[in-house]
Amino acid sequence: MATPVKTAQGTWRIQIEVKGQRDSFTAPTKREAAEWAARRTMELRAVASGEVGTLKTLRDALRQYSREVTPTKRGWQKETIRLAAFERQALPLDKKLQAVTAADVAAWRDARLKVNARGSVLRDMTLLSSVLEVARRDWGWLSGNPMGDVRRPAEPDHRERVIAGWEVRRMLRALGWARGPVRSVSGSVAQCFLLALQTGMRAGELCGLRWDDVRGDYVVLHAGATKTGKGRHVPLMPTAQRTIERMRGFDDDLVFGLTSQSLDAMFRKYRRRAGLDGFTFHDSRHTAATRLAGRLHVLDLCRMFGWRSTTQALTYYNATASDIAARLR
Repeated sequence: MATPVKTAQGTWRIQIEVKGQRDSFTAPTKREAAEWAARRTMELRAVASGEVGTLKTLRDALRQYSREVTPTKRGWQKETIRLAAFERQALPLDKKLQAVTAADVAAWRDARLKVNARGSVLRDMTLLSSVLEVARRDWGWLSGNPMGDVRRPAEPDHRERVIAGWEVRRMLRALGWARGPVRSVSGSVAQCFLLALQTGMRAGELCGLRWDDVRGDYVVLHAGATKTGKGRHVPLMPTAQRTIERMRGFDDDLVFGLTSQSLDAMFRKYRRRAGLDGFTFHDSRHTAATRLAGRLHVLDLCRMFGWRSTTQALTYYNATASDIAARLR
């Protein structure tokens, strides 16, 4: 049995070795060092025998994933919040990981479906499955992923909300849209909304757009600025070029000088002020796709919107039967 040794700094250091695996720890007191050694010895023995899941809990897995895996992702901030929310839900957090069953996860799923939309539950199920899979594959904490035996809810219907012309005009009036140079945050939100309708760019892509990326009749979206992680060039019609030019002088670096959070908050605020409801900023992407589909070949539309498959166009192209009938006359 290893014995703690007092250091010159007055702390206590202990070293252990279990089946060739060494580790050490320094603690303020001799007792804490000895307690750590006992716990760590059990862990190393469990790792060596492939039974670490009998020591680690689901809570341990969620927290380690949040520390080690989540920070490597583009959307790490939102994922960190979602992982923390798991600890307030009906999951068996203190159950040993190896003992977590498909029935445990199914009970959590059913409880969530009573208060949350299917899309939200599906996203959380995907995240939980990723946590358990990393625990199985990378950390050796599990022999099998219980999520494999849990039925997933049906995929929710895709949104088909196209923002009507009168809604766009009322929204722009509420935001104080003008043809001249922009000098206010609400004016910047108005121009950002307008460019989204003209190009189909996402809110995050617009907020990350820099003046260095504006190239006349197109803008450059770099890999780190897109949802898919793939860069693309977005063509600009003359009206879109004029929209961007109105932003000159508002911010030296960013075209719109907005963060995604401030854009979302301002958009919701002025939508209420305009007496409107039922659409989100992201619905501008549906609206743009529906409008541009009549002017562009489907392959050009996919190139512009960053879709890898032409079938994705069906998700965002939301023309009504009357719209299509009008083109047949």
